[in-house]
Amino acid sequence: MKTYTFAIVGCGKLAHIILDASLKGLLPNFKLVGCFSRSFEKAVEIANKVDRSETGYICKPCQSFEEIQQLKPDYIVETASPTAFREIAIPALKNGSSLVTLSIGALADADFYKLVQETALENNTRVHLASGAIGGFDVMRTVALMEDCEVTFRTEKGPNSLKNTSVYDDSLQTVKREVFTGDAKEAIALFPTRVNVAVAASLASVGPENVKVSINSVPDFIGDDHLIEIKSEHIHAVIDIYSKNAQIAGWSVVNTLRNIVSPIAF
Repeated sequence: MKTYTFAIVGCGKLAHIILDASLKGLLPNFKLVGCFSRSFEKAVEIANKVDRSETGYICKPCQSFEEIQQLKPDYIVETASPTAFREIAIPALKNGSSLVTLSIGALADADFYKLVQETALENNTRVHLASGAIGGFDVMRTVALMEDCEVTFRTEKGPNSLKNTSVYDDSLQTVKREVFTGDAKEAIALFPTRVNVAVAASLASVGPENVKVSINSVPDFIGDDHLIEIKSEHIHAVIDIYSKNAQIAGWSVVNTLRNIVSPIAF
């Protein structure tokens, strides 16, 4: 069985989900050899978890992305932020590492998207977009290839998840309100870490400037409810996914890694 090495950038809760899945034997083709986070202590925590296990290998906690580069992992899993993805994507691809990312919002920038695409092609590397808290990429890609279509993306969130954004005010705690309407590119510009899924859906279909996005604040609502609708002359599909927390995003990375090496791919 061929084994691949991987490193994690961003050592928060999602990284622990991926690591725990690996330690449970769900990623038998992969070895976690390095990790990097803005907080070195978090990287050490991840590394110690590997070192205390019975995997037979060690994980290096890194204090810079350059240290990760020196390990030359086959894959780098990014669970940090769109800003972090923008910083690491090109150097990683040039260094021979393919990427698995949740920070898909960074690719709403058409110029950056093109640069990532060209760099991956030139260096025989790939960028895998994990599905995060949504699904249906296969349907969206198929319908968009098949014929002209229209895609809408509607999200419901609790008001607390919108704190520290320009749309938040205390009235959201008691009144349901649409706080944003626009396209996916505008949405990710206003909410850099909160609507990566809208950009993911747009890249899988008609593009960030063509997907109509609405974000709605609902008092006492916990989690996220994402409703994607795609319509064409022959197809009408509705994808509605509620997630109570972000765990599904971490597990979507696990699923992506498994799919990369599976002899039967979904």
